[in-house]
Amino acid sequence: MRIFLVVSVAMFSGISSIHAADELLPPFGFRWNDPMTRVEAVLKGAKAQIVSREKKESREVWTVEGLVHPGLKRTLFTFKGRSLFGVELQYEYPDWTIERYNQRMGEIRKYFDEKYGTGKLVSRSRDTDTEVIQTLVGYQWVVGATMLELFYFSAQHDTLVFRTITVDYKAL
Repeated sequence: MRIFLVVSVAMFSGISSIHAADELLPPFGFRWNDPMTRVEAVLKGAKAQIVSREKKESREVWTVEGLVHPGLKRTLFTFKGRSLFGVELQYEYPDWTIERYNQRMGEIRKYFDEKYGTGKLVSRSRDTDTEVIQTLVGYQWVVGATMLELFYFSAQHDTLVFRTITVDYKAL
């Protein structure tokens, strides 16, 4: 009887964690298909600023600054049919070295791998054909009806360097 109980609890726990991973929600407490009005109200409550609103084909993209999270430079909210469809977090750390960016990228990837299974490498390129050296590395996880992508991008020309890590949530 004890074995049955232990196996039942283990199976139930496993099923619970599988169901939890079946749904990947956007950050900041939002839900997929939240209306623009709700997103705007939450952003205003957080004292974040919508610095631009652009219409692109059948979508509208808001660029938001001022959400408090270490290194978060800006967040892009994408709406389709006036409902939340995507959230892209763009992190920049001006004082970090490439080694620190690589370390942070590895930490985030490990976290997502442990939570959602091993991510798929979707991009690994280094372009040195021009004066600007560009590097792009990206991973992807698909959980239920959500795609999560993690990218590192770097562009360097002599001593000028731009680096960013993006975490992109998209409803499928």
